[in-house]
Amino acid sequence: MIVSKHKLILDQNIVRRISNIIKNTPAMSTFAGKKLFQNSLKLPSLPVPSLNQTIEKYVKTVTPFLTESELLNTKKLLKEFSDEGGTGKKLQKLLVERAHQHENWLDEWWLHTAYLEYRDPVVVFSSPGLVFPFEEFSNESDRLKYTARLILAAVQYYLNIWSEKLPLDKMGKDPLDMNQYKKIFGTCRIPQLKRDALEFNPESKHIIIARNNNFFRLDILNKNGELPSENELIDELSIIITKSEDPGPSIGVLTSENRDTWSQAYAELIKDSVNKKSVEEIQKSLFLVALDNPMHIQNDSRRSMASKQFIHGGGSRVNSANRWFDKTIQFIVGEDGTVGLTYEHSPSEGQPIAVMTDFLIDYIKNNGSKDLHDTKIETEPRKLEFNISDSLQKYIQQANVNIDKLADNLDLDAFQFTSFGKEFVKSQKMSPDSYIQIAMQYAFYRIHQTPGAHYESAATRKYIHGRTETIRSCSIESIAFAKAMLDNNKSINEKVAALKEAIASHKKYSLEAVNGFGVDRHLLGLKLIALENNIELPAVYKDKAYILSSRMRISTSQVATKCDGFMCYGPLTPDGYGCCYNPRPYDINFAVSAFVEHPDTTAKKFRESLEASLKDMHDILVFTQKAKL
Repeated sequence: MIVSKHKLILDQNIVRRISNIIKNTPAMSTFAGKKLFQNSLKLPSLPVPSLNQTIEKYVKTVTPFLTESELLNTKKLLKEFSDEGGTGKKLQKLLVERAHQHENWLDEWWLHTAYLEYRDPVVVFSSPGLVFPFEEFSNESDRLKYTARLILAAVQYYLNIWSEKLPLDKMGKDPLDMNQYKKIFGTCRIPQLKRDALEFNPESKHIIIARNNNFFRLDILNKNGELPSENELIDELSIIITKSEDPGPSIGVLTSENRDTWSQAYAELIKDSVNKKSVEEIQKSLFLVALDNPMHIQNDSRRSMASKQFIHGGGSRVNSANRWFDKTIQFIVGEDGTVGLTYEHSPSEGQPIAVMTDFLIDYIKNNGSKDLHDTKIETEPRKLEFNISDSLQKYIQQANVNIDKLADNLDLDAFQFTSFGKEFVKSQKMSPDSYIQIAMQYAFYRIHQTPGAHYESAATRKYIHGRTETIRSCSIESIAFAKAMLDNNKSINEKVAALKEAIASHKKYSLEAVNGFGVDRHLLGLKLIALENNIELPAVYKDKAYILSSRMRISTSQVATKCDGFMCYGPLTPDGYGCCYNPRPYDINFAVSAFVEHPDTTAKKFRESLEASLKDMHDILVFTQKAKL
């Protein structure tokens, strides 16, 4: 990439290199070809833990959920599973053989089972939203100016990725796999019965703008790889505003449907050649930008309202049809200054998206496009046309009903916890992440008086094509701590000791998980290798221990941005909570979710319990320090 005072030109060597890779990569509609995502850092392959190692760890994680007799039965099943001649030994051998044949024995399986074969809508159930710092737009001109800068920032980031100018992500001294960044732009999920596909188009030079359910193709890089100036882009966006005053057909709402339902509607949609061409323009674009109407949701804070806007769009009554939920990246700019994105989760985890977010915010804040030359966009924005048959209209009507139910059922409370941030936790020589996780355990227990199976995402990107492992935050120690805090007969010193043990236990499991030695992915691998080889599923997978400990009633993830942003998503279970958080030096951003239809869970109640738990933990630590003085 060449940067000058007058223009930014995409290095033609980059274009040529991308083109050559594509030509030489088979099955570009999927990620089967790995040439695009080479192991340039020479990262190791994901290890296969030993069977005994996983079983020993697994027993500890299931103990909080079982009676003594149930635990004895689980241990009996595990012994049969792992003994010489047991099914576990056979499956372990097959899994090790698979690992020798793949750069990462899990990545394709994980993409299929966790995402592409998952049939619930991506909306709420899979795709997160990410809320950027709020803007104050005085008028439409302000919004279009911001939108232009956001687009230019995103394209600049795309160019940085392909010219390999991104700073290398590290975990301590370990470099992390950067391939997920290459899957952010130009990617789209394609609906298919039973298992969706992914399409990757890194050569794209256009984006899609959505407004009032209308979709427009906007060329963003000319044939010489030149970007337009901010003023030129504002002019193009103004044309789109003029041409989209009337609402378009609600075709985008179809992408919010159950995946099999959407695949049937999709087959009907692309029968028409006009529709097919329009859909392909969306799928092949670098990204989509949705210019949204105001949400006007009553009784919500601005943060909670924005979270709903970026997760589902507010339903058919508001912005849910102003989306194409299959696109990996959709930036959203609301009239009221709500700004952020929603992303289809299958190509990437949250942290690469968060890293990109900080780049975008800095670029916009520092007016990174100020030196761009007044290059003209060669073609005017082109409105994409759709022909809506009677059968398609029926699909749209049903999708409107379904997205409204889904939107109405999502209970969200996004807030900023301001009593302290990660600097206080560090001053106590504790891990901020572990501290917050244990606070969530305590919060859940004080509401429900029962252990809550608790998922935290751990990145395994120190391995080639690494995705995630589960940190099982519910532990013997976390429940002992919660009980100690609720026991008036326990001294503060005893409570602090229990807190330290719970945090130490969580931190230990976290380190094992990021190194590929959790239990969930290994157990999944053994299960999938059994299914692939037509081996009867062992009794371990039907056991109460596996069922209860895998039913994650608390789904959590730390997604850190330097800016005042946060990620948000829905719960994993009908009676559970989602809780994403961004620990900053002196505050913590949270987004808590639950489902309205379940009587036992509300986002407000969990928020109140979580805030109280964080403060309780703070207070016992401060009290013991003062007592020492």
